[in-house]
Amino acid sequence: MLPQRTTDVIIIGAGPTGLSLACQCVRHGIDFIIIDRHAGITPYSKAIGVQARTLEIYEQLGLADDAVAQGTRAARGRLVVDGRVRGELEFGAIGAGMSPYPYVLLLEQSKNERLLYDYLQRSGRDVLWNTELERLSQTAAGVTAHVTTSDGSSEVIEGKYLAGCDGAKSPTRHALGLAFEGSTFERMFFVADAQVDWEMPHDALHVCLAPSTFVVFFPLPGERRYRIVGVFPEEFAGAEGDVLYEEIEQRIKGEAGIRLDIHHVEWFSTYKVHTRHASSFSSGRCFLAGDAAHVHTPAGAQGMNTGIQDAYNLAWKLGMVLKHGAPATLLDTYNEERLANAANLLRTTDRFFQFVSGAHPLVAFLRLNIFPIVANRLTRLDAVRRRVFPTLSQIGITYRRSSLSEHRGDDRFRVKAGDRMPYLLIDGRSIYDSLHRAAFHWISFSGVRHDGRRDEFERRYGSLVEVHELPLTPDVARAFGAGAPFGVLLRPDNYVGCISPGTGADSAVAYLDQFVAK
Repeated sequence: MLPQRTTDVIIIGAGPTGLSLACQCVRHGIDFIIIDRHAGITPYSKAIGVQARTLEIYEQLGLADDAVAQGTRAARGRLVVDGRVRGELEFGAIGAGMSPYPYVLLLEQSKNERLLYDYLQRSGRDVLWNTELERLSQTAAGVTAHVTTSDGSSEVIEGKYLAGCDGAKSPTRHALGLAFEGSTFERMFFVADAQVDWEMPHDALHVCLAPSTFVVFFPLPGERRYRIVGVFPEEFAGAEGDVLYEEIEQRIKGEAGIRLDIHHVEWFSTYKVHTRHASSFSSGRCFLAGDAAHVHTPAGAQGMNTGIQDAYNLAWKLGMVLKHGAPATLLDTYNEERLANAANLLRTTDRFFQFVSGAHPLVAFLRLNIFPIVANRLTRLDAVRRRVFPTLSQIGITYRRSSLSEHRGDDRFRVKAGDRMPYLLIDGRSIYDSLHRAAFHWISFSGVRHDGRRDEFERRYGSLVEVHELPLTPDVARAFGAGAPFGVLLRPDNYVGCISPGTGADSAVAYLDQFVAK
């Protein structure tokens, strides 16, 4: 008989998504086993942009301060055409008032993985490295994963659920027989981490625009270090993975249009971009997350962040089912919410990519001659800022159409069920400081201390619900569009489940009774 392990959740893959899911399992008290076919976390920088919503999630793990300290804030961007700076964008605080992290943080994937892996180890858990999924099967009662271990032997892992976080070529997705539908951009991307000697200061990202291509220089910690990303023109005939660095360097120098010297190259790669998502993010007791579920262009630095949000969404639902007796149907909402988000993300990133690299004459004219001139003025407009930042940072993701969003009572409010809890300062303190615990949160915005709701929630739900009694400040009233006391029930991922006008909590009680166990 093969050696056997038993757990609640089997996690396949220990990249940013799998590690994030494991860390969230720690928060929710879920037992798990996480495996990865590699020997350890990636030594390569790979993804680089960390969005505000990811930092808000990191904050709950106590990792946000370390991430910010290790990274570089993208404070400004310069638009370069024909070797000349044609426009400059100030966006170091583009999200001011919308998040405690009103910027994009440049922090390599390898360092994100290190932060998450260290958290896991501090929690007394580890990854089974050099362990690969051979096959899986499932019944109505659980999932069985057959794996090959580091010494080449076989082992069986029995779990109640399984999450495939194993990348774009996902063995989990293939084993489940789920389609991966979409398309492939025929054009070749290149990426390199290197030192660059040139006339541009190391205080901004530089976007060098050309008629049908682009190259972007992202400043990294360290003297003159940059992440360089670009795309070959349509006529380039090189094969993926077979392009020599000399060809990449020649392309960079040609498209930048600036005299520069590239040296101390730490890493480079070429790849074609696929824009696809799985036909379903779940099958029985198995789930897909991250690149296993969706891949898209690198436009807007969305990929790694989306995988981390997949894990965040799935973990609390697993916790409610496994630890608090919630009905298993709650897990159906993972596919409902995250598949819709992925489909929308693919449309958005595709449109943006076509704008920055499309060869259509009108698009090229606008990109090279109009956009650099008006971009900075546009990003300074509050209306534009409040549209662009939520989309880029992922704080604007909403689940309003989810079956978990109860809209009775929210018609008079600006914030709706399914929205992320707005960022607010109350007495100079971020409201998120009170929302770290992995639980539902009932917030009574009335200023009334101990109105009896705390005892009622504790009696009915114990530690499942945390109660907060906060004043209805002008900022709260403005954010919610409220002129009288009201209450908000937040899901464990800090999305609004329902809003109750007045000081009563009947709608919150009904919500909890419907979606989770008493």
